[in-house]
Amino acid sequence: MNKIIKKAVLNREVTMFRIDAPLIAKKGKPGQFIILRIDETGERIPLTIADTDAKAGLVTIIFQIVGKTTDQLSKLEEGDFLLDFAGPLGVASELDGIKSACVIGGGLGVAIAYPQAKALYNLGAKVDVIAGFRNKDLVILEAEFEKASTNFYITTDDGSQGYKGFVSNKLAELLKDGKTYDTVIAIGPVPMMKAVADITRDPYIKTIISMNSIMLDGTGMCGACRLTVDGETKFACVDGPDFDGHKVNFAEAMRRGSMYKAEEKESMDKHICRLTGGVR
Repeated sequence: MNKIIKKAVLNREVTMFRIDAPLIAKKGKPGQFIILRIDETGERIPLTIADTDAKAGLVTIIFQIVGKTTDQLSKLEEGDFLLDFAGPLGVASELDGIKSACVIGGGLGVAIAYPQAKALYNLGAKVDVIAGFRNKDLVILEAEFEKASTNFYITTDDGSQGYKGFVSNKLAELLKDGKTYDTVIAIGPVPMMKAVADITRDPYIKTIISMNSIMLDGTGMCGACRLTVDGETKFACVDGPDFDGHKVNFAEAMRRGSMYKAEEKESMDKHICRLTGGVR
Protein backbone atom coordinates (compact mmCIF):
# COMPACT_ATOMS: atom_id res chain seq x y z
CA MET A 1 0.00 0.00 0.00
CA ASN A 2 1.15 3.52 -0.78
CA LYS A 3 0.34 6.60 1.30
CA ILE A 4 -0.90 9.92 -0.05
CA ILE A 5 1.56 12.43 1.41
CA LYS A 6 0.31 15.60 -0.29
CA LYS A 7 -2.97 16.54 -1.97
CA ALA A 8 -3.67 19.72 -3.91
CA VAL A 9 -6.77 20.66 -5.89
CA LEU A 10 -5.33 22.44 -8.94
CA ASN A 11 -8.70 23.45 -10.35
CA ARG A 12 -12.28 22.20 -10.21
CA GLU A 13 -11.45 19.29 -12.51
CA VAL A 14 -7.84 18.42 -11.68
CA THR A 15 -6.20 17.06 -8.52
CA MET A 16 -2.56 16.43 -7.66
CA PHE A 17 -1.25 13.74 -5.31
CA ARG A 18 2.27 13.13 -4.08
CA ILE A 19 2.55 9.44 -3.24
CA ASP A 20 5.07 7.68 -1.03
CA ALA A 21 6.69 5.29 -3.51
CA PRO A 22 10.48 5.28 -3.06
CA LEU A 23 11.34 2.60 -5.63
CA ILE A 24 9.28 4.22 -8.38
CA ALA A 25 10.62 7.66 -7.44
CA LYS A 26 14.14 6.34 -7.87
CA LYS A 27 13.56 4.78 -11.30
CA GLY A 28 10.73 6.79 -12.91
CA LYS A 29 11.56 8.89 -15.97
CA PRO A 30 9.64 11.39 -18.11
CA GLY A 31 7.07 9.66 -20.31
CA GLN A 32 6.54 6.69 -18.02
CA PHE A 33 3.40 5.89 -16.07
CA ILE A 34 2.05 3.94 -13.12
CA ILE A 35 -0.96 1.68 -12.66
CA LEU A 36 -2.99 2.25 -9.52
CA ARG A 37 -5.96 0.66 -7.81
CA ILE A 38 -7.79 2.35 -4.96
CA ASP A 39 -9.07 -0.79 -3.23
CA GLU A 40 -9.85 -4.45 -3.85
CA THR A 41 -13.04 -3.68 -5.77
CA GLY A 42 -11.55 -0.85 -7.82
CA GLU A 43 -10.47 -0.85 -11.46
CA ARG A 44 -6.85 -0.52 -12.51
CA ILE A 45 -6.07 2.79 -14.23
CA PRO A 46 -2.87 4.15 -15.79
CA LEU A 47 -1.66 7.63 -14.83
CA THR A 48 1.43 9.37 -16.13
CA ILE A 49 4.23 10.19 -13.70
CA ALA A 50 4.12 13.99 -13.50
CA ASP A 51 7.25 14.33 -11.34
CA THR A 52 9.53 12.41 -9.02
CA ASP A 53 11.56 13.25 -5.94
CA ALA A 54 14.04 10.42 -5.48
CA LYS A 55 15.46 11.89 -2.27
CA ALA A 56 12.05 12.15 -0.57
CA GLY A 57 10.77 8.97 -2.24
CA LEU A 58 7.72 10.73 -3.71
CA VAL A 59 5.93 10.33 -7.02
CA THR A 60 3.58 13.04 -8.29
CA ILE A 61 0.45 12.15 -10.24
CA ILE A 62 -2.04 14.64 -11.63
CA PHE A 63 -5.45 13.48 -12.79
CA GLN A 64 -8.69 14.86 -14.16
CA ILE A 65 -12.08 13.78 -12.84
CA VAL A 66 -13.58 12.11 -15.91
CA GLY A 67 -15.23 8.96 -14.57
CA LYS A 68 -16.08 6.81 -11.59
CA THR A 69 -12.56 5.87 -10.52
CA THR A 70 -11.04 9.34 -10.84
CA ASP A 71 -14.03 10.75 -8.94
CA GLN A 72 -13.41 8.26 -6.13
CA LEU A 73 -9.69 9.02 -6.25
CA SER A 74 -10.31 12.75 -5.92
CA LYS A 75 -12.17 12.19 -2.65
CA LEU A 76 -9.17 10.61 -0.92
CA GLU A 77 -7.19 12.79 1.46
CA GLU A 78 -3.65 13.12 2.79
CA GLY A 79 -2.89 10.09 4.95
CA ASP A 80 -5.12 7.75 2.95
CA PHE A 81 -3.61 4.77 1.15
CA LEU A 82 -3.81 3.32 -2.35
CA LEU A 83 -3.97 -0.46 -2.47
CA ASP A 84 -1.82 -0.77 -5.62
CA PHE A 85 0.67 1.65 -7.12
CA ALA A 86 2.88 -0.13 -9.66
CA GLY A 87 5.55 1.19 -12.00
CA PRO A 88 7.38 2.71 -13.65
CA LEU A 89 5.82 1.33 -16.84
CA GLY A 90 6.17 2.26 -20.49
CA VAL A 91 9.17 3.43 -22.48
CA ALA A 92 10.79 6.61 -21.18
CA SER A 93 10.91 9.64 -23.49
CA GLU A 94 14.10 9.89 -25.56
CA LEU A 95 15.38 13.38 -24.80
CA ASP A 96 19.13 13.10 -25.32
CA GLY A 97 20.48 15.24 -28.14
CA ILE A 98 17.57 17.68 -28.25
CA LYS A 99 18.90 21.23 -28.31
CA SER A 100 15.81 23.29 -29.08
CA ALA A 101 12.31 22.04 -28.32
CA CYS A 102 8.75 23.25 -28.26
CA VAL A 103 6.81 21.31 -25.64
CA ILE A 104 3.05 21.57 -26.10
CA GLY A 105 0.35 20.47 -23.66
CA GLY A 106 -3.39 20.66 -24.08
CA GLY A 107 -5.79 20.30 -21.14
CA LEU A 108 -4.57 17.63 -18.76
CA GLY A 109 -1.78 16.96 -21.25
CA VAL A 110 -0.14 20.04 -19.75
CA ALA A 111 0.63 18.03 -16.60
CA ILE A 112 2.02 15.18 -18.66
CA ALA A 113 4.19 17.56 -20.69
CA TYR A 114 5.74 19.08 -17.57
CA PRO A 115 8.31 16.32 -16.86
CA GLN A 116 9.54 16.44 -20.47
CA ALA A 117 9.96 20.22 -20.35
CA LYS A 118 11.65 20.09 -16.97
CA ALA A 119 14.06 17.34 -18.02
CA LEU A 120 15.00 19.08 -21.27
CA TYR A 121 15.52 22.40 -19.51
CA ASN A 122 17.76 20.74 -16.91
CA LEU A 123 19.74 19.14 -19.75
CA GLY A 124 20.50 22.63 -21.08
CA ALA A 125 18.12 22.68 -24.04
CA LYS A 126 16.21 25.75 -25.16
CA VAL A 127 12.62 24.96 -24.24
CA ASP A 128 9.56 26.86 -25.37
CA VAL A 129 6.32 25.66 -23.76
CA ILE A 130 2.80 26.19 -25.06
CA ALA A 131 0.11 25.25 -22.54
CA GLY A 132 -3.50 25.31 -23.67
CA PHE A 133 -6.69 25.48 -21.59
CA ARG A 134 -10.39 26.17 -22.19
CA ASN A 135 -10.29 29.24 -19.91
CA LYS A 136 -8.20 30.93 -17.22
CA ASP A 137 -9.93 29.08 -14.36
CA LEU A 138 -8.43 25.80 -15.59
CA VAL A 139 -4.81 26.97 -15.83
CA ILE A 140 -2.43 24.74 -13.85
CA LEU A 141 1.33 24.51 -13.21
CA GLU A 142 1.99 28.07 -14.33
CA ALA A 143 4.76 28.69 -11.79
CA GLU A 144 6.35 25.30 -12.47
CA PHE A 145 6.56 25.90 -16.21
CA GLU A 146 7.98 29.39 -15.73
CA LYS A 147 10.93 27.75 -13.96
CA ALA A 148 11.34 24.98 -16.55
CA SER A 149 11.19 26.86 -19.84
CA THR A 150 12.97 29.48 -21.89
CA ASN A 151 9.65 30.94 -23.04
CA PHE A 152 6.22 30.04 -21.66
CA TYR A 153 3.03 30.71 -23.56
CA ILE A 154 -0.49 30.17 -22.24
CA THR A 155 -3.39 29.86 -24.65
CA THR A 156 -7.08 29.81 -23.81
CA ASP A 157 -9.98 29.01 -26.09
CA ASP A 158 -11.90 32.08 -24.94
CA GLY A 159 -8.94 34.47 -24.60
CA SER A 160 -9.45 34.93 -20.85
CA GLN A 161 -5.69 34.48 -20.31
CA GLY A 162 -2.79 34.68 -22.69
CA TYR A 163 -3.19 33.97 -26.41
CA LYS A 164 -6.75 33.45 -27.67
CA GLY A 165 -6.87 30.24 -29.68
CA PHE A 166 -5.58 26.70 -29.78
CA VAL A 167 -2.03 25.56 -29.03
CA SER A 168 -1.65 24.57 -32.69
CA ASN A 169 -2.48 28.15 -33.73
CA LYS A 170 0.19 29.49 -31.38
CA LEU A 171 2.76 27.02 -32.71
CA ALA A 172 2.00 28.05 -36.29
CA GLU A 173 2.39 31.71 -35.31
CA LEU A 174 5.76 31.10 -33.62
CA LEU A 175 7.07 29.21 -36.65
CA LYS A 176 5.83 31.96 -38.98
CA ASP A 177 7.67 34.50 -36.82
CA GLY A 178 10.94 32.63 -37.34
CA LYS A 179 11.15 30.31 -34.33
CA THR A 180 13.10 27.12 -35.06
CA TYR A 181 13.01 23.82 -33.20
CA ASP A 182 14.71 20.50 -33.76
CA THR A 183 11.90 18.71 -31.88
CA VAL A 184 8.27 19.34 -31.03
CA ILE A 185 6.65 17.33 -28.23
CA ALA A 186 2.84 17.41 -28.12
CA ILE A 187 0.69 15.83 -25.42
CA GLY A 188 -3.05 16.12 -25.03
CA PRO A 189 -6.28 15.32 -26.87
CA VAL A 190 -5.71 13.25 -30.01
CA PRO A 191 -7.19 15.90 -32.37
CA MET A 192 -4.80 18.48 -30.91
CA MET A 193 -1.78 16.24 -31.42
CA LYS A 194 -2.88 15.58 -35.01
CA ALA A 195 -3.17 19.32 -35.64
CA VAL A 196 0.36 19.86 -34.32
CA ALA A 197 1.76 17.00 -36.43
CA ASP A 198 0.08 18.44 -39.53
CA ILE A 199 1.78 21.80 -38.91
CA THR A 200 5.24 20.27 -38.45
CA ARG A 201 5.00 17.87 -41.38
CA ASP A 202 6.10 20.45 -43.96
CA PRO A 203 8.60 21.90 -43.34
CA TYR A 204 9.61 18.80 -41.40
CA ILE A 205 10.22 19.09 -37.65
CA LYS A 206 10.61 15.91 -35.62
CA THR A 207 7.39 15.57 -33.66
CA ILE A 208 6.79 13.26 -30.72
CA ILE A 209 3.29 12.67 -29.41
CA SER A 210 2.04 10.68 -26.40
CA MET A 211 -0.79 8.18 -26.84
CA ASN A 212 -1.33 7.74 -23.11
CA SER A 213 -4.95 8.85 -23.46
CA ILE A 214 -6.00 5.59 -25.10
CA MET A 215 -4.31 3.29 -22.57
CA LEU A 216 -6.35 1.07 -20.28
CA ASP A 217 -4.75 -1.92 -18.53
CA GLY A 218 -1.12 -0.87 -19.09
CA THR A 219 0.15 -4.32 -20.10
CA GLY A 220 -0.90 -4.69 -23.74
CA MET A 221 -3.24 -7.56 -22.90
CA CYS A 222 -6.58 -5.76 -23.32
CA GLY A 223 -5.82 -4.35 -26.77
CA ALA A 224 -7.59 -1.06 -26.05
CA CYS A 225 -4.47 0.98 -26.81
CA ARG A 226 -3.71 -0.75 -30.12
CA LEU A 227 -2.81 1.70 -32.86
CA THR A 228 -1.14 1.76 -36.24
CA VAL A 229 2.23 3.48 -36.58
CA ASP A 230 3.87 3.59 -39.99
CA GLY A 231 1.66 0.70 -41.07
CA GLU A 232 2.58 -1.52 -38.11
CA THR A 233 0.46 -2.46 -35.09
CA LYS A 234 1.74 -1.02 -31.84
CA PHE A 235 0.45 -0.86 -28.26
CA ALA A 236 0.68 2.49 -26.50
CA CYS A 237 1.35 0.99 -23.08
CA VAL A 238 4.23 -1.32 -24.00
CA ASP A 239 5.68 0.22 -27.18
CA GLY A 240 5.04 3.82 -26.09
CA PRO A 241 3.39 5.94 -24.99
CA ASP A 242 5.65 8.16 -27.17
CA PHE A 243 5.45 7.81 -30.95
CA ASP A 244 6.46 9.68 -34.09
CA GLY A 245 3.54 12.03 -34.69
CA HIS A 246 4.00 11.90 -38.46
CA LYS A 247 3.55 8.12 -38.55
CA VAL A 248 0.52 7.60 -36.28
CA ASN A 249 -2.84 6.77 -37.85
CA PHE A 250 -4.80 9.42 -35.94
CA ALA A 251 -8.18 8.61 -37.49
CA GLU A 252 -7.96 5.06 -36.17
CA ALA A 253 -6.78 6.28 -32.76
CA MET A 254 -9.70 8.70 -32.46
CA ARG A 255 -12.19 5.96 -33.27
CA ARG A 256 -10.63 3.68 -30.69
CA GLY A 257 -10.60 6.42 -28.06
CA SER A 258 -14.37 6.83 -28.31
CA MET A 259 -15.29 3.14 -28.29
CA TYR A 260 -16.30 2.93 -24.64
CA LYS A 261 -17.98 6.30 -24.12
CA ALA A 262 -21.39 4.73 -23.50
CA GLU A 263 -20.02 2.27 -20.94
CA GLU A 264 -18.05 5.01 -19.19
CA LYS A 265 -21.16 7.19 -18.94
CA GLU A 266 -23.23 4.31 -17.58
CA SER A 267 -20.61 3.55 -14.92
CA MET A 268 -20.43 7.21 -13.86
CA ASP A 269 -24.24 7.54 -13.77
CA LYS A 270 -24.53 4.49 -11.49
CA HIS A 271 -21.75 5.86 -9.26
CA ILE A 272 -23.52 9.22 -8.90
CA CYS A 273 -26.83 7.52 -8.15
CA ARG A 274 -25.25 5.52 -5.34
CA LEU A 275 -23.74 8.68 -3.88
CA THR A 276 -26.93 10.72 -4.09
CA GLY A 277 -29.52 8.05 -3.41
CA GLY A 278 -30.88 8.41 -6.93
CA VAL A 279 -31.11 12.22 -6.86
CA ARG A 280 -29.08 14.01 -9.54
